[in-house]
Amino acid sequence: MVILSASSTVRAALDTQPRLPYNPNAPRKVKKTPNGNSFLPPPLPPPPSPRISISVDDLLKRPESKELTLSEEVVDSYMGYETWSPSPPKLEKPRSVFNAASLAFIGDSIYELYARRHFLFPPLSIEDYNDRVRAVVRCEAQYALLKKLVDDDFLTKEERDVLRWGKNLGSARTRSRRRAGVAVYNKASSLETLIGYLYLTNGKRLEKIMQKLGFLSDSSTEIMIEMAKPKPKPSESNLPSFILNEQVSQQ
Repeated sequence: MVILSASSTVRAALDTQPRLPYNPNAPRKVKKTPNGNSFLPPPLPPPPSPRISISVDDLLKRPESKELTLSEEVVDSYMGYETWSPSPPKLEKPRSVFNAASLAFIGDSIYELYARRHFLFPPLSIEDYNDRVRAVVRCEAQYALLKKLVDDDFLTKEERDVLRWGKNLGSARTRSRRRAGVAVYNKASSLETLIGYLYLTNGKRLEKIMQKLGFLSDSSTEIMIEMAKPKPKPSESNLPSFILNEQVSQQ
């Protein structure tokens, strides 16, 4: 007497279809890649960080204008206000209140405001404005500007310490980080952290650093006043002789 288990009985009942002979050329079940196409090779690892060779002078170069004469006089006030930027919150020790990400957050906006002010003169189209500002706010450009400060030994010990603090900033994987590499992206973030830190602690020092990098501060008010002045009439001594002779004949 043969006793069959319950599992053997179920398998025997279900296995009623005849099995096909083994075919070595039959297609195999291939593990699909994340992109859903099993015939594509796996994605390649990201390329190494590119070598940055951007000239700071070329970055901040503006088109020449023969019509506007900009004043090079540096003033500490603008229209009665002490500074041109919004007043920061009063904090004695920002690092005890904010982390590096918070300072980079505000520093990013302050940096872009400097870039927009720099390219404001001479007047351009909106597309040209955006193209020039976008080229300066890229992390590769910020890396090149930061390298200029470090190479010229322009930063204090405290400012270099803030740079090291901001370089260790952890953030989500962004498109800029994938494009430029982790090292370049982190150093660009450290520059934004330094700008945010100086914005909260020492606005005059921030202005010196931005001027060192080449960001100009042209006063639109002075230009408008200069352009609105009536042009002086030419004196008779400067008039051509044929005009003087014509005036004499008319008299």
